[in-house]
Amino acid sequence: MTKILTKHFDEPKLHELETYKRLDGYKGLEKALTLAPAEVTAEVLKSNLRGLGGAGFPTGAKWGTVPPVDKVPGPRYVVVNADESEPGCFKDRVLLTRAPHQLIEGLLIAAHAIGAKEAFIFVRGEYQNQYDIIEKAVKEAEAAGYTKHAKLMLMRGAGAYISGLDTALLETMEGKKAWPRQPPPFPTVAGLMAKPTVVNNVETLSMLPFILREGGEAFAKIGSAKNGGTVVFSVSGHVEKPGIYEVPMGSKLRDVLTLAGGVRKGHTLKCVIPGGTSMPPLMEKDLDLALDFDQIRAAGTFLGAGGMIVLDETADAVAVAHNIERFLTHESCGQCTPCREGSYWNEEILERMLHGKGTPEDVPNMTRIGENITGKVICALGDTVGMVTRAYIQRFPEDFKKRISDGQKS
Repeated sequence: MTKILTKHFDEPKLHELETYKRLDGYKGLEKALTLAPAEVTAEVLKSNLRGLGGAGFPTGAKWGTVPPVDKVPGPRYVVVNADESEPGCFKDRVLLTRAPHQLIEGLLIAAHAIGAKEAFIFVRGEYQNQYDIIEKAVKEAEAAGYTKHAKLMLMRGAGAYISGLDTALLETMEGKKAWPRQPPPFPTVAGLMAKPTVVNNVETLSMLPFILREGGEAFAKIGSAKNGGTVVFSVSGHVEKPGIYEVPMGSKLRDVLTLAGGVRKGHTLKCVIPGGTSMPPLMEKDLDLALDFDQIRAAGTFLGAGGMIVLDETADAVAVAHNIERFLTHESCGQCTPCREGSYWNEEILERMLHGKGTPEDVPNMTRIGENITGKVICALGDTVGMVTRAYIQRFPEDFKKRISDGQKS
């Protein structure tokens, strides 16, 4: 299978500048700097690169919403969202560790494309090792003269899951409470310090060196319709070989499971959470589903940030839903009442069910709670609170019936 980001992972010193340069590193940036910013954006548009941090919005189209410098003069920024906090996701951690210059080159290309003189890498607080690696790589890039058109700065998060959302991340960077903003305006119009700002995640920006070096059309041909290139999955759970696996966009779910060694021996597949715990699960009938943003959405879930969690028949859907809701309750920023209160009550009901005290009212109550949250909050975390438990109720009704039956017997 074609690889872009992990192609040279067998190189033990890939994180060092000299090794990266030997493997065509910074040639994409060199080409980009010979083009006008609008030409760089046009190449990214041709590539069909989608935002790989979860939303899947076309990257070139996102950049195109940044006001031109002649119409809105003054600073503009690019921010790398390296605050990888979605449970089940760890590919950005590996990309930061193994290929920091790939990210830096992509960030510098993006800065040129929107006319940014300053760019930031916002790293998850728990990623101390990755912070040290990227800090060293930035110094190498500066010494080599690659950062003349844009100054690079690093910032660290403080462990808040909500800071992974772009607008909450910007609030954090400004020293405020990590409360998501209610758009409009969107960050590309009024982002960091109310200036035009592009926020892209690690994987998205890491694709740019290939796109500029080989061309947008070459990248687009690798993937599926309107979903160019490859995608890296973090695969964990009940598989023989957990790890990260890069496949072309549009590859089948079955293909990724095969790369990960399949479901652990002696067990059968129950479901696959495709993009991190915030996503409704896929079932065995979906194994031949093509993995891209559009086809996954049509199947009733999301590609998300590629945190694929595989569960076998030993998993209890009630326990899984409780684990997810407990996390979301803890990480809810509290700004929106439906999310703050709804996550708490979902967790309470599910915990009671796990302790053998389920009642016939539990399922309709959680369904109603979910319906009262989804679409009535500012950010995707709240939508997740309302969506995920309902998804498990719909897909695994027998697990919930058993818990209710156990409660009636006690």
